[in-house]
Amino acid sequence: MQNIKLFIELTRLNRPIGYMLLFWPCLWGLTIAYSFISELEKFYFYSLLFLLGSVLMRSAGCIVNDIVDKNFDKKVERTKNRPIASGKISVKLALIYSIVLCGLAFLVLISFNKFTIFMAILSMPLAFTYPLMKRFTYWPQLFLGITFNYGLVLAWISINNSISIVPIIFYLGAIFWTLGYDTIYGYQDIKDDEIIGVKSTSIKFKKNPKIFISLCYSFFFISLVIVGILMNYKLLYFISLIATFFHLIVYQIKNLNIGDANQCLQKFKSNNFLGLIVFINILIGKII
Repeated sequence: MQNIKLFIELTRLNRPIGYMLLFWPCLWGLTIAYSFISELEKFYFYSLLFLLGSVLMRSAGCIVNDIVDKNFDKKVERTKNRPIASGKISVKLALIYSIVLCGLAFLVLISFNKFTIFMAILSMPLAFTYPLMKRFTYWPQLFLGITFNYGLVLAWISINNSISIVPIIFYLGAIFWTLGYDTIYGYQDIKDDEIIGVKSTSIKFKKNPKIFISLCYSFFFISLVIVGILMNYKLLYFISLIATFFHLIVYQIKNLNIGDANQCLQKFKSNNFLGLIVFINILIGKII
């Protein structure tokens, strides 16, 4: 029982916000690509596959991140008790867990067409080098955005077996979404991060966080508008985007206090709900 508890803690399975933020872009890409005139069984099946893939890859990613950052995690109040940093799980065992999770994720991946498999494998080096970025650049959140939203493109390809400008624009916009919410997340650890010398957009833009995050969210919102135009969505889609705008700009940014770690975590977690709002926006555009 103790080993199971440690595994759950290591993979953050008790914190679904991580794999949901990985899953929402997959579901967005699947929804804009899918023709809802046809039967829905394939949509449901692919949604399940992308959810499983998100859980497995996020879990493996957490393990790799904790292995790479174990010496940093020991010095940060919020992360010092993580299984690897605290010595409760060895690096060797953690690597075995990671390999098993990646193997299971590959079994999920081979359910898709060859182009999707190829594009997914192409992204693996970036996915597993992301944890190193905070050592070299103030933009690790950008690399996280590139990695975390890649499923949007994969989902489109899984349906169409080709690529187009629509998912690319949506993908670029979603990168800015991640850049914004992970900057908010980073303010929880900013004091410790500055002491130990790691870099982040939270540190780089600590003097003007609202301006930077507003720009990120604005680019994301603009991408939603462009996608709606390119997909020939009706007026109701654009009206429904008001809810997305309100959540991004008003709820997340207006009263943001980067000195309040609990509030930053709450604003960050609210992006799970934002993912649902955008999904509903797209459904409105596709169906109505």
